[in-house]
Amino acid sequence: MISQITFFLVIFFQSYLSLAYDPDPVHDYCIPRAEFSSIFLSCKNSSLVTVEDFIYSGIKDPGNFKHTGFSSIPVSSTVFPGLNTLGMSFVRADFDVDGINVPHFHPRATETAFVLEGKVYSGFVDSGNRVFAKVLEKGEVMVFPKGLVHFQMNVGDTPATILGSFNSQNPGLVKIPSAIFGTGIKEELLIKAFGLNDKEIAKLRKKFVPQ
Repeated sequence: MISQITFFLVIFFQSYLSLAYDPDPVHDYCIPRAEFSSIFLSCKNSSLVTVEDFIYSGIKDPGNFKHTGFSSIPVSSTVFPGLNTLGMSFVRADFDVDGINVPHFHPRATETAFVLEGKVYSGFVDSGNRVFAKVLEKGEVMVFPKGLVHFQMNVGDTPATILGSFNSQNPGLVKIPSAIFGTGIKEELLIKAFGLNDKEIAKLRKKFVPQ
């Protein structure tokens, strides 16, 4: 009997986790009260809420992409309280000519990327290692399924801009180069995994380890 109960509990929790997503809100909106920490969520009284709580102006202008060729401005409930509990967030990404957004993934969200300006080579890799990629032009949009590695590169002769939206308040971001070479993974493993020598590994680590 105990083994059967254990079995059904395992199946239940596996099913529950497979359906995990941002919870549905229980209010029309919930503007956090500034005096409370994020650990103890408390909503501002609706009589004190104004239209300004639902407007954000922080991505009107491009970020500074001149140094690295790429800039991203994430917009979550941390900087835009009006998004709180609504299960979404977004990002503005600006590319210099030849600029790239390195292969990365969002563990908790699907992303749609809308090209505001420019021509961007954009794509993702599925779990069968199949690449879906194409040059997107102004006005086109591409979707990156939740948890899959994706990437972008400006292939035009002018700067490019993308607006990405996520179906999660906290999509997460894992950049592949930084996650592999900018962390404490043993050098021996990296040498064997990528067929590189110790000098090449050291060079990559110097580039991607956070300063």
